[in-house]
Amino acid sequence: MRKVADCRDFPSETNCTLAISGEEDEVVRAAAEHAASVHGHTDSPELREQIRGTLKDEVPQHA
Repeated sequence: MRKVADCRDFPSETNCTLAISGEEDEVVRAAAEHAASVHGHTDSPELREQIRGTLKDEVPQHA
């Protein structure tokens, strides 16, 4: 099951609208890098676990 991390789920000063989807480990890694580079967080094991806990299952889009 693909996972999604969505910045819209968290308040931010920049009103970031980025959503990242993919396999869980890929999403956690990309979201942690994004949180550090864009939002000023420190990329740490604690941040990655926090992100992992907020992931949602991706809802498949049907045409």
